[in-house]
Amino acid sequence: MAGHSKFANIMHRKGGQDKKRAQAFTKIAREIQAAVKLGGADPNSNPRLFRAMAAGRAMNMPKDNIQRAIDKGGGAGAENLDEIRYEGFGPGGVGIIVECLSDNRNRTAGDVRAAFAKNGGNMGETNSVSFAWKRVGEVRYPLSVAGEDAMLEAAIEAGADDCAVEEDQHVITCEMNALVAVSQALSKRFGDPASAKFVWRTGIAIPIEGEPAELLLKLIDQLDDLDDVQDVYSNEDISETEMARLSA
Repeated sequence: MAGHSKFANIMHRKGGQDKKRAQAFTKIAREIQAAVKLGGADPNSNPRLFRAMAAGRAMNMPKDNIQRAIDKGGGAGAENLDEIRYEGFGPGGVGIIVECLSDNRNRTAGDVRAAFAKNGGNMGETNSVSFAWKRVGEVRYPLSVAGEDAMLEAAIEAGADDCAVEEDQHVITCEMNALVAVSQALSKRFGDPASAKFVWRTGIAIPIEGEPAELLLKLIDQLDDLDDVQDVYSNEDISETEMARLSA
């Protein structure tokens, strides 16, 4: 199923890794804060916090940073972070879903709208994109932790629905309500995953190349750089030849 973007691999190869890492820590810390405020500071009884902490460990986020985020989320001065989803279309008609945590809806909406406008896209109404997508649980591991057959067998035993290889990762998908059980079962066998979270997926992939593809990657990268944006999903289909050209 489509619903992820290959742009991150391109941007990773082009550099800016330290900046991306710092941004990732900031986004994970905000997710931890929101999770604690909504469900408490115990990851064993707060699945959202469990997922956020797992994401932090997978990124080698310092334990002190994780604890500070937990403390901040449970403190009297915790930020009021609203969960907001924006939907729109990029160059070539590619569908884009943008998930945000924001303490200022007007600022976030303006920033997201500006990114779309500057890069050949346009904002859509709620459900204009997501009506054709599905929300699922997703667990990712580096290919180095296990062979494809071993990971598939473990995923099936854990109760997952699918296991595939994307780029340099095993990608395991399951129903939303099974994510905690699946990720915990896999963690016992392979250690902490690279990520364990809810994602948007769709069976519709839009072929794109040339200038529209370049604009689309710029749009997604600009969205991902916004502090309030937690995740960006898109359903482009870029050929390996085109990916090689774009990453050159």
